[in-house]
Amino acid sequence: MHIHNLTEKNSILNTFISELRDVKIQKDSMRFRRNIERIGEILGYEISKVLNYKSTQITTPLGTKEMNIMDSDIVLCSILRAGVPLHNGLLTYFDNAQNAFISAYRQHQKNPDSFEIVVEYLACPNLENKTLILADPMLATGQSLVATFEALKPFGKPKEVHLACVIGAQPGIDYIKKHFNSDTHLWIATVDPELDEKGYILPGLGDAGDLAFGEKLQH
Repeated sequence: MHIHNLTEKNSILNTFISELRDVKIQKDSMRFRRNIERIGEILGYEISKVLNYKSTQITTPLGTKEMNIMDSDIVLCSILRAGVPLHNGLLTYFDNAQNAFISAYRQHQKNPDSFEIVVEYLACPNLENKTLILADPMLATGQSLVATFEALKPFGKPKEVHLACVIGAQPGIDYIKKHFNSDTHLWIATVDPELDEKGYILPGLGDAGDLAFGEKLQH
C-alpha cells in the first residue's frame, strides 16, 4: 500500500487538524464540519497529482493553449454519517465525479468493548474500471473501510483505489494493509500511535459523527 501522510511536512493543514482536536474549538459543530471539508479539499488536491491527464487544446479570447486536463473517471464513496463533510470537501475539487454512499456502524453486542461492522444502506454507480476514492474521516480499527470495500465489490472492479482519511491510528493502518491490494493509495491527514480498549483513536479527537452532527442514541 502507498501511504501518504500529509503531516510529515508542515502546512496550513496543521491548523485545521489542531482545531478538530481542540476540546473547546471542536464544540462548534459548524466549524468542525468546515475543517473536515477543508481537509477534504487538501486531500483531493494531493490525490489529483497521481491521477491520469490528457493534453487538451483550450481556446482563449486571444488564441489557443495546450493544457493537461484530468482524465480519470472518478467515483467518490463516503461512509455515512461522519463522511459527509469529507465528501463535500473532495467534491469541491472533483466536481464531475459520480457519487456513492454507504452506511457502516459499530454494532455492540453484550460486551460494550467488542463490536462488529454492520453495512445497511448502499447507493453506488458502476465501478468497473473507475477511479474509486473511498472516504472515511476516522481510520480507527480499519474494519469499516474493509467492510465497505467488500460491500462495493458487486458493483465492479475499480481501475485504482484511493482511501481518503482525516485521522488514523497505526494499528488500523496495519490492518487495512493486509486487506487491500498493494497498489492501493492511502491519503491521510495525520496518524496517531494507538487505540484505546474500545477501539477509539488516541489521542484522536473523539467521535467525528457526533461532533459534526450531534450526539446519537446507541442501540
